[in-house]
Amino acid sequence: MERGTLLDVDVEKAVFRGLGLARHDGQVILVHGAYPGERWRVRVSETGRQFLRAEAEEPLRTIAGRRASPCRWFPDCGGCTYQDLAYAEQLALKRAVLTDALTRARVSWPGEIEVIDSPERAWRTRASLHVETTDAGAHLGLTAGASHRVIDFDVCLQLSDRVNAVVGALRAVLRREPGLAARTRRVELAESQAGDTRIVAFVGELGPGELARLAAIGGGIPDLNGLDAVVCQGQRRRFVSLRGETHVSSTLDGVELRSHVLSFFQANRFLLDALAAQVVRGIPEGGCVLDLYGGVGLFSLALARRAEQVVCVEGDPFAAEDARANAQRAGQSNVRVVRGDVLRALQSEPSHRDERIVLDPPRTGLGKGVVQAIALREPAAIVYVSCDPPTLGRDLALFAAAGYRAQRIAALDLFPNTFHIETVAQLARVS
Repeated sequence: MERGTLLDVDVEKAVFRGLGLARHDGQVILVHGAYPGERWRVRVSETGRQFLRAEAEEPLRTIAGRRASPCRWFPDCGGCTYQDLAYAEQLALKRAVLTDALTRARVSWPGEIEVIDSPERAWRTRASLHVETTDAGAHLGLTAGASHRVIDFDVCLQLSDRVNAVVGALRAVLRREPGLAARTRRVELAESQAGDTRIVAFVGELGPGELARLAAIGGGIPDLNGLDAVVCQGQRRRFVSLRGETHVSSTLDGVELRSHVLSFFQANRFLLDALAAQVVRGIPEGGCVLDLYGGVGLFSLALARRAEQVVCVEGDPFAAEDARANAQRAGQSNVRVVRGDVLRALQSEPSHRDERIVLDPPRTGLGKGVVQAIALREPAAIVYVSCDPPTLGRDLALFAAAGYRAQRIAALDLFPNTFHIETVAQLARVS
């Protein structure tokens, strides 16, 4: 099959990353922009031994669940995948994708998976915006799908109105300052849960001149409360606070959490309490809790009220410092923060009888080594938080081989209109 070939195909099901799976003469074809039950004329864009990739060109039959996208940048912008699908249909599709990923990993889950919904607009409090310089000037925004081309959106519906205004002002700065734009790779952005604080960090090969210009410029941007930089020198990274705040805040069940502009933190402002509640639900009261990949302490603080001791393990220095500060501010002396590698911590931290373990790894998941190290500790309960269904399925299969099986699975739509889905799996040891 050659690239550019036109085919008429029926989409059988949705798979992760916003793709529809179809077949032609037994060959699997992954189609961007097509939904199960639809028939499309597609053009082959990539060939391989196991499957082909294709772009949807002409609809021959579409489903009733489609809608006109509320965003004028869709589908060119790669920030959203399902924006032309009614929200209830998005939730059903994500449930099906999650179930399919578990099935493909040979993880048996006969039960229903609850999907907790979210408001579709202004949910995002964290964003990484790309910078591109062309003959037309500097561009700041999200990249087009399967491309490095930056989309200069005027409004992103994921962001609040004030964040959109800040992005517009930063874009104007980069266009006035071509030297700064040429040395900036991306701009990290954080907003507080309440929407009253916004911070940005410019990331790139920034010299003293660029840092001085940024410090001077920052004070003239309305609604921007902090401006920082990450200076890149080869593999080295150095954080520089230039002006104003470096942290934003969120509230979890009445407890305030701070998070550095560079710390990982869940991006959906509306579902923090719901996510923490799902984790807490799977951890019995009492005992010692090991919170791995603990970030700024979101789950550690929620569990500290019920546990004898919580050990929060986090590798990122900014997030680990946030976790310490958050535990101290909350008066939770039973929380101990360990900055370091998770596998090393599993091997060095003493295990406890009836230990409970919480996991919130990056998209790459745990892998065999971490799963085996956890199983050797024989915890009484495990809660696994995942943002990637395929790696979740892989790791749940590894846990099953070690004697731990899922007892409850719930999903939260932390990323509306995208293909991402957050999953919380509660595991227990089975004989």
